[in-house]
Amino acid sequence: MTKLNKDIRRQNRVRKDLKEKATDKCRLTVFRSSKHIYAQIIDDVSGKTIASASSLNKDFKEKGSDINGASKVGAMIGKKAINAGIKEIFFDRGRYKYHGRVKALAEGAREAGLIF
Repeated sequence: MTKLNKDIRRQNRVRKDLKEKATDKCRLTVFRSSKHIYAQIIDDVSGKTIASASSLNKDFKEKGSDINGASKVGAMIGKKAINAGIKEIFFDRGRYKYHGRVKALAEGAREAGLIF
């Protein structure tokens, strides 16, 4: 089994658990690359992205590939979600472990006022 197959299986397992528990809540998805980190809040009922933030935004001035940058992206997505009227979400970490930059993004979103 290749690493990609393992990652896809882990991602499907995480999303399956979220879909069983969450029927009316939106989910916060995370994607991280070696240089940047991205976050989206998705409404699965309507299939639309409600808010998004990344380390590529024009108002983001720090390096996105470290923990401080990830926590600031989490704070940005938290503020955008609160402005859109969303307070409770499910955190979809995808194929990534809840560790490092992914954990920092989640904690930044919690500090901004989102409830997981």
